[in-house]
Amino acid sequence: MSRQQDKMLADERRARIMEELEHKSTVLVADLCKKFDVSEVTVRSDLKKLEDAGKLRRTRGGAVSIMRTITISYPDQRMNVNSAAKRAIAARAAELISDGESLMVDTGTTTFEFVRSLAGKRDITIVTSDLSIATYADSNLPHADVICIGGHLRKNHRYLTGMMTLKNLSEIFVDKAVLATDAFTPGKGFTTEFMGNAEVKRSFLQQARDKIMLMDASKVRAPRFIKFGDVSDFDALVMDYDPDGKVSKAIEESGADTKLELIDDDLIVGQDVDSDIGRERTRFS
Repeated sequence: MSRQQDKMLADERRARIMEELEHKSTVLVADLCKKFDVSEVTVRSDLKKLEDAGKLRRTRGGAVSIMRTITISYPDQRMNVNSAAKRAIAARAAELISDGESLMVDTGTTTFEFVRSLAGKRDITIVTSDLSIATYADSNLPHADVICIGGHLRKNHRYLTGMMTLKNLSEIFVDKAVLATDAFTPGKGFTTEFMGNAEVKRSFLQQARDKIMLMDASKVRAPRFIKFGDVSDFDALVMDYDPDGKVSKAIEESGADTKLELIDDDLIVGQDVDSDIGRERTRFS
């Protein structure tokens, strides 16, 4: 078979993959291998080519439709800021989750990526106040039950806050809470821009057995409007890297048992990171 014929077959196969995504919003590598009678390496290569062209988003074990996720994602451009680091952090955090666990998932772009990384988990329950996360999980995680906490929808945002949200959260107890932050400042803790959001985050911390913070290094900066927690409130912090060792020093000075999980720099510098990457390094306080 000539190189030109090979290319035509590949182009046709990729076009059919996109047709599948139009109908189903998500595809699995194993299913595509059977459908096209090709190897897993070939399918993953096809998915990478399509992702590089901006036509889909790869996940662990498959891919999801960009068009479907755009309609439920955040109304601003934050998903494109430090996206490689966020995806690497999300993939590492997903390794901390076991089948059958219940989770509270905070609003945020990194937590959105975290939920994307849960495709391989079974029998999990996701409790969230974020409509984008709830809608994505409902559409793309067939083995997850989704509970969306009611409340007041913040104007021009896609998450819920207020007295109803806090009351509903007070009656739910979960294995793990996964949070995000607008800023971490040594000596001042974790802060966020919006008071209602801070109240929900505090409630997450109260209602979960284990608490996990996800943040990229850019969040180590001056404090935002209101504080919602300290390093000692968390069992683990997952980051791409620790700028100038500021976070590890803050953990040490607090006397907390918080574990700092740092992603291997090679995975996030100068490249797009796939969701199924699992190499990492761990630093303890």
